[in-house]
Amino acid sequence: MTNPSVAEQRRETRRQGQGNVLVRPENPGSRDVQGRLVDVSTSGFRMAHDCSALTAGQYVTFAHVEARGRARVVWTRILDDSVESGFVVAG
Repeated sequence: MTNPSVAEQRRETRRQGQGNVLVRPENPGSRDVQGRLVDVSTSGFRMAHDCSALTAGQYVTFAHVEARGRARVVWTRILDDSVESGFVVAG
């Protein structure tokens, strides 16, 4: 079930994502993070992965089937058995 207050804050339409995502944090010593593309919009994307070390404000380089480039982590949500992060593409 979608939370109406969250949906109202979204400015862009999201569409379901497919395939893998690779993000490489710009922090020295950080490891590459591989995951699954959950959804995409014009300015960002969401991925499911297993790295709880991604934090808001962190910059990464990324590659997935629809785009590649540089992005900023907006949020990371850690659940019991999974991790999701939202990214905005950095222009």
